[in-house]
Amino acid sequence: MATSLTKESTGAPSGGKTFFGHPRGLATLFMTEMWERFSYYGMRALLPLYLVAPEGLGLDAGTAIAIYSVYVSTVYLLAMPGGWFGDRVWGPRKTTAIAGAVIMLGHLLLAVPSNGVFYVGLLFVAVGSGLLKSNISTMVGHLYNGADDPRRDGGFTVFYMGINLGAFAAPLVIGTVGQNVNWHIGFALAAVGMAIGLGQFLLGTRHLSEKSSVVPKPLDAAERAATLKKSMIWLLIAVVFYGIVVGTGTYTLNWVMVPLMLVGLIVPIIVLGRIKRDKELTTTEQSKVSGYIWFFVAAAVFWMIYDQGGSTLSIFADSHANTSVLGWDFPVSWFQSVNPVIIMALAPVAAMIWLALARKGKEPSTVTKFSLGLALIGISFFVFLLPLTAAGDGKVSPWWLVLIYFVQTVGELTLSPVGLSVTTKMAPAKYGSQMMGVWFLAVTAGDAVTGLLSTYGADLNGSGVVALEAALAVIAGGAVFMYRKKVKELMGDVH
Repeated sequence: MATSLTKESTGAPSGGKTFFGHPRGLATLFMTEMWERFSYYGMRALLPLYLVAPEGLGLDAGTAIAIYSVYVSTVYLLAMPGGWFGDRVWGPRKTTAIAGAVIMLGHLLLAVPSNGVFYVGLLFVAVGSGLLKSNISTMVGHLYNGADDPRRDGGFTVFYMGINLGAFAAPLVIGTVGQNVNWHIGFALAAVGMAIGLGQFLLGTRHLSEKSSVVPKPLDAAERAATLKKSMIWLLIAVVFYGIVVGTGTYTLNWVMVPLMLVGLIVPIIVLGRIKRDKELTTTEQSKVSGYIWFFVAAAVFWMIYDQGGSTLSIFADSHANTSVLGWDFPVSWFQSVNPVIIMALAPVAAMIWLALARKGKEPSTVTKFSLGLALIGISFFVFLLPLTAAGDGKVSPWWLVLIYFVQTVGELTLSPVGLSVTTKMAPAKYGSQMMGVWFLAVTAGDAVTGLLSTYGADLNGSGVVALEAALAVIAGGAVFMYRKKVKELMGDVH
């Protein structure tokens, strides 16, 4: 996207230039996020296809879906400690720069034709993405004069457009090269994308707010020593445990995947439980936390199905979707560009619809929007049953995949922005900055469930499991809607 630079007397740390009327630093963060998402979604579009390809790792579909789910779950799980590093150790700006370098290194490792190195590369990308995710959004907020700055919401809208631009372009470029030329060259292109993003971030840091370099609440000497000690103890336990597993010849990939999936389920429960049990919270805050748990569970069910668009649906398309239109063939990975292009087309429409309904006093409540989002994600899998049963050993029209992604994206637009908003509104004052990490843990929990199902034999491309997941989402949406009055009572003054 081309920049629009004009002189203005306020807003930009650099002293006057703006980016579409916003602080000039937004251009730096916009481009950083766009290129990081380009690398992330490009690699993610290739990942399940490479895992099952005979010339790739040649894994079965169940194992591939489990690995994909563990990877996505870990990215969102690490968003919370990533935010902690920004708040307590390095500050947002330094954390983001280090994260970009780690991501780039991870993609380079994926480009190495070695199975062992490949899994290390996945770990590096997951760690880097977790470090970057919370901190770059924090720096966007730093560009504005507090929460009441009228440009703030528009700035985040522009920023998130960068996410979708990167997500749209990535499968078209990286997917094409990876599938049609060489898998590892495709992964290397993801590294190039991150390198471009990191380079322009380092060059443009002078446009960012000075607050982005500040560590808000640095660890004191005692805290630093205690944190280092605990980290070393856990590292030693892991080294000893896996040393024994490898030494006794019992090691398999599940020895890594299953613990990560269990952590993805246990950590959200522990975090929410700790907040709920906090006696320093007021009665009103306790009530809001109870109400928020409804939204959290609903979101976990939603993401459990939604994120299979990049794994279960992708593997189905690889085997059963006709990828020829009017005699022109396209790579299966291109299906991963459908979601971001629909988001860019429909997000402004959805915003206008909610605004028009709000003016008439008819805008659906947050609870109703959540129940609608759950119902739509369930309907998308009921739609999936049609090509799934019709395909047999043959091929189905690619428009079935487009329709499924369309329904899922409408559901995402109904649930995801509302979830982000209600998280900030219902957060207890004491946990204001941590609750966004809690929201990301809903993705972690959903993907962890998918991974466990796939690991322990559930055929996620089987009509029975697909029907069960679809029914679960629709029933959950109905339950949220039926109990909407109770949830609204728990929400207090949040609407």
